[in-house]
Amino acid sequence: MGEERRERISCRNVDITGGFWQEKQKLFREVTVDAVYDRFEETGRFEALNCAWKEGMPNRPHIFWDSDVAKWIEGAAYFLLKQRDEELEARVDELIDRMEKHQWEDGYLNSYFTTVEPEERFQRRTDHELYCAGHLAEAAVAYAQATGKRKLLEIVEKYMALIDRVFRQEHSAAFDTPGHEEIELALYRLYEYTGKECYRRLAEYFVDTRGTSSRDETYDFTDQEHMQSHLPVRQQKTAEGHSVRALYLYCAMADQARIDKDGEMARVCETLFENITRKRMYITGGVGSTHRGESFTFDYDLPEYTAYNETCASIALAMFCRRMWLLEADGKYADCAERAIYNTVLSGVSLSGDRFFYENPLAADPARNAFNASRAKGLQEHLPILSRVKVFDCSCCPPNLLRFVGSIADYMYSVSGNTIYAHCYMDAEGEIEVPGGRMKLKQETGYPYDGKIRILTETEGACEIALHLPSWSGQWKLTINGKEAEAALRKGYLYVRREWKCGDCLELELDMGIRFWESNPRVIDTSGRIAVTRGPLVFCAEGIDNEDLLLRDVRIKPMQEGKICFRQMEGTTLPVLELDAEAREEEADLYVKPGKSLRNVKLHLIPYFAWANRQVTSMNTWFLEE
Repeated sequence: MGEERRERISCRNVDITGGFWQEKQKLFREVTVDAVYDRFEETGRFEALNCAWKEGMPNRPHIFWDSDVAKWIEGAAYFLLKQRDEELEARVDELIDRMEKHQWEDGYLNSYFTTVEPEERFQRRTDHELYCAGHLAEAAVAYAQATGKRKLLEIVEKYMALIDRVFRQEHSAAFDTPGHEEIELALYRLYEYTGKECYRRLAEYFVDTRGTSSRDETYDFTDQEHMQSHLPVRQQKTAEGHSVRALYLYCAMADQARIDKDGEMARVCETLFENITRKRMYITGGVGSTHRGESFTFDYDLPEYTAYNETCASIALAMFCRRMWLLEADGKYADCAERAIYNTVLSGVSLSGDRFFYENPLAADPARNAFNASRAKGLQEHLPILSRVKVFDCSCCPPNLLRFVGSIADYMYSVSGNTIYAHCYMDAEGEIEVPGGRMKLKQETGYPYDGKIRILTETEGACEIALHLPSWSGQWKLTINGKEAEAALRKGYLYVRREWKCGDCLELELDMGIRFWESNPRVIDTSGRIAVTRGPLVFCAEGIDNEDLLLRDVRIKPMQEGKICFRQMEGTTLPVLELDAEAREEEADLYVKPGKSLRNVKLHLIPYFAWANRQVTSMNTWFLEE
């Protein structure tokens, strides 16, 4: 861990003003907020808060529904932060009133256990009570910051007082640490918002107790790796078990390392980050390669057609990266964050903003899915669906996307001493406090489609600006007011120190040429194949754009420049790549002798996040090399 400590700059201090992310936020505000709300209303998630369900009634409450509601509230809060809306606010307030009405006198709040099994509260480690409580805490902080209304925060603080007493003081629950982590990072968020030490103590208790409790080890689940309880956290060196659980835990560990100035914990976090990104992550930033436990598996196990890659897992990976760059200024964390954000995270939502993917495979074959669907239950293999849907039985991803896109400006800046770090590039304006005062910065960019980033200083001041230099950019140019500028390059950041004048323009131009990548040969499915990227975007090919080609047989010649054009798809302007390639003529025979001539073809590719938006079709991300 570096000696410097960086402080986060949140979306409260930064406004998205244009470009790619303004378009996304506009779509989410106009479509996604209501789309998720309507599906949750239809499926009974909001009705469950009335705690009136009886046997025989429809929409039996579920153990994790409260977390879905909380994430929707948090997502709505980020949009209310930027523009108050009486109708949206009234919806949130009405849900909060239901919670207040049915909160137990001792502070307990959970619609499932209150309604269905009140005698079983805090008895089953795997039943998501503390997970739901954590998401509720995050929603309470976000809503208080957006509106100044504190009712939900007061509800949460009363609940957390009960949790602290039951778990940390009395040990009267049937287990010691949550089966699904989340409350840990939420407690650190509560601590930093309220300044109350009780939340810090409880967070540390949950983190430090994990993997040490005999009650956890013997309760219910036999696979302790699934819940990261196989070892005390400081002894863990590889990412194991359920990928979202794991990454939420690592987020809390990184928070603890930063807040406590705990170098040992920071080193554990870095070790886990390295294991994920060097051996267990897809090129799209997807993690958790199997549906079996939605889990990490083993090094280099990254299948294509059955890739799980839960949308929430990549959101959690980006969250972990953001915490890691607060521990150390190393560009690898921003590289990883934008790889996840611009590929698997955005693949989780349709271009229309109202349909979603839970899983994000690297290849798709409609014939394989159709055959699989025709098999009797129990004889089917697990394959990701090929069309996004409006809601899932386990619908954690849609509201998670809502809160993530609403707060995307969180990923732009951090500050350490007199240095402002620019991690991810977006069209935005923000005010950042440094020792010499407040620096107002305006960022203009066509990112992720264009590599020019302009940062305009709208106040005067002496400070250092450190610009993230993505690892994929082979060449770059840095200027100040049109003149070439000097900068110190350290660990993926360009440091520029200067007495800034109002109106100064710091411009970074990144090489956005097409890049070709091979995977490690130990990755069985993609060994000998290449993938295509441009900037932070991974590209894939769909059968609908390449109707005369068998995508798995196409051979790409690497190192070509290719062509790029922009076209409309579902109302969104997207870059389309055209590459020279070769393919075999189709054969009637099942097996033929090698050496037959290849025909020249053109391969058309679109950003991975935009696949499956038109019709069910084949898709491929890794291609043979010519």
